[in-house]
Amino acid sequence: MENIYVLMLFALVALAAIDLVVGVSNDAVNFLNSAIGSKVVSMRTIMIVASIGIAVGAIFSSGMMEVARKGIFNPGEFYFNEIMIIFMAVMITDVLLLDFFNTLGMPTSTTVSIVFELLGAAVAMALIKIALADDQTVANLSQYINTEKAVLIISGIFLSVIVAFSIGAIVQYLSRLFLTFNFEQKPKMYGALFSGIALTSITYFIFMKGLKGTAYYNDIKGLLEGNEMYIIGVAFIIWTSLSYILTKFMNINLYKIIITVGTFALALAFAGNDLVNFIGVPMAAWNSYEAWSASGVTANEFSMEVLAGKVPTPALFLFIAGMIMVVTLWFSSKAKKVAATEVNLARQSEGHERFQPNTLSRIIVRSSLGMISGLSFILPKSFQQGVENRFEKPVVNLPKKKVYELPAFDAVRASTNLMVAGILISIATSYKLPLSTTYVTFMVAMGTSLADRAWDRESAVYRVAGVLNVIGGWFFTAFIAFVTAAIFTYLIHLGGITAVSLLLLLVLFILVRNFLRHKKEEKEKAEQRVIKREELITAKEVIEETSDHISEVVTRVDKLYTNVVNNLTLQDLGKLKKTDKHVLKLNGEVDSLKDEAFYFIKSLDDSSVEASRFYLLVLGYLQDISQSISYISKASYKHVNNNHKKLKKGQIKDLKIIDEQLSTMLKQIAVIFHERKFDDIFEVIEEKHELFDHVSKSIEKQINRIRSEESSAKNTTLYFGNLLETKDLITAIMNLLELYQEFHLSMKKAKIKM
Repeated sequence: MENIYVLMLFALVALAAIDLVVGVSNDAVNFLNSAIGSKVVSMRTIMIVASIGIAVGAIFSSGMMEVARKGIFNPGEFYFNEIMIIFMAVMITDVLLLDFFNTLGMPTSTTVSIVFELLGAAVAMALIKIALADDQTVANLSQYINTEKAVLIISGIFLSVIVAFSIGAIVQYLSRLFLTFNFEQKPKMYGALFSGIALTSITYFIFMKGLKGTAYYNDIKGLLEGNEMYIIGVAFIIWTSLSYILTKFMNINLYKIIITVGTFALALAFAGNDLVNFIGVPMAAWNSYEAWSASGVTANEFSMEVLAGKVPTPALFLFIAGMIMVVTLWFSSKAKKVAATEVNLARQSEGHERFQPNTLSRIIVRSSLGMISGLSFILPKSFQQGVENRFEKPVVNLPKKKVYELPAFDAVRASTNLMVAGILISIATSYKLPLSTTYVTFMVAMGTSLADRAWDRESAVYRVAGVLNVIGGWFFTAFIAFVTAAIFTYLIHLGGITAVSLLLLLVLFILVRNFLRHKKEEKEKAEQRVIKREELITAKEVIEETSDHISEVVTRVDKLYTNVVNNLTLQDLGKLKKTDKHVLKLNGEVDSLKDEAFYFIKSLDDSSVEASRFYLLVLGYLQDISQSISYISKASYKHVNNNHKKLKKGQIKDLKIIDEQLSTMLKQIAVIFHERKFDDIFEVIEEKHELFDHVSKSIEKQINRIRSEESSAKNTTLYFGNLLETKDLITAIMNLLELYQEFHLSMKKAKIKM
């Protein structure tokens, strides 16, 4: 019997290592976003500083391990065999859940995951015990669950959303009033005061509050407690004086120091708070096993009261876990991509919005605009004008090529993000509350964005929708974590070691499958260039850029059209659905290009304004092409999905001929634009008549079929629709070629070198 629990321990250790990797891949960028978005510090420096912060924070996180041992349930109410079932169910659920969200590319909270998994597993086991007992009912559930502590933890996690957003907004608003957007032009003392406040706050909460509860706190407890105000005052004077000296006499960028120290502090706070999410449960299982194996009592009779006591975690285990986190931070490709969501929602500049507005976001924005209008009637005009002057953004005179190289937000906002988030997480850590670092860093960034007026009337509805989507995902995480952990607990209770083995095989299968799928997707992305708009200046660059767009679109349309014809012939619903997804992706990329037309026109130099009309027309024809293939794909998928009759042999034969001719033409066009052989466009235009004639003849054949033989109305609708849309597709392609030929000739006449 003991061997079973030894195997479970090994499994828990392996799951902990996997959990560290998938968890850090999701969470680590929370403390990198501000530094990345501001571009004040190099990426290499950011990574080195963050790595040191993680390593130090991991060693100082011992006190947080008690959350997994007794924070959610009363361990004395469970026996050793029951505790091991709870811990095994929790870790299996956590690995699967985090890997699931990583695969979808959705940010989630590792803290919320582990808390609700512990709660779900403990509730399930408690209900099992109650069902087996003759003298207990569901009302006895409270004796198994640490209700007061659980409610405190859960309410603290969700309250942090409001607190982090509010404090971030308030601090950023005051900081901007004090420093304005022209902070670099302010007297040196202004920056020194801001630096003094920021660095004092960070160092106080990290080195005084952050250390509280660790094994190292008792060594300095006598020096710190009772002297807090003196320490804060002295630290403020020292940091302010040092900051003034550095900026006045050595011309050092204080904000670079704040962001560097803040990144370290937030990384330290992250590791100190979140390490329990990854190894807290396996460590509790290890402590349980040690106590049980030394007791000589059977597993189903040994009460786990030992977990109610304080047991320090060996520093070696914390160090190893910290090193795994650091290695993951450096080498995980997923960890480097998660930052995009927060930076996109927090950016100061306009651009393509990732999220689509919804009813709730529109209501919130509309209500906020109403409140602002109401305040404008109450507040004095002079006060309003004074505030407007403080928030006036400077005009940045950069070469147009450098527009996209600007940071997402400035150093003041980045400093505020790091300062406020670090303080909040450190406070929670000092009180042993597993605060969600994801919630805090994300909501602080959103609060500072709002206060900094990054969400204007052009972008607010999209940004609010993005925030609501992310928060909705967090609540979904809590629900799934609770339910899944409860189900796994029940299955392990019923099936014992067999159920554990099957669940571990399930974990292995899903991890390997998702890894291979991710690797395949990365390979496909490397082979297939996604359509993006770069900064354009001259007509020559417009020609180059649009040529790449056209070559890419016609190549993909060629493949998509052939896939639709082949899969429609075979009635392959799965492949038709897959093709339709690729069509949607193509449509989205072309739509994004049109959405950014405003920024394209602004980027052109004065001598190339005529190119804007050409560029817009090209995008219009590309959109017509993508919409035509979209109609053909959707109609074909709908037909097969509704189980309608197959196309007749004559219809299939005609479609195959059209596909072959269209494919030949599209391949020729792709080569022309890829190799810039624009003089060959005329030949393709001349060859269009043969393809048009075949489409027209196919339509006439179908009319004759309807009049002379029995035919399906659904088949006719699909066939006619696809033929007519193919005709529109060819027309859009020909219009595009004629436009390009005209523009190319005009450029040659103007002696513009192609």
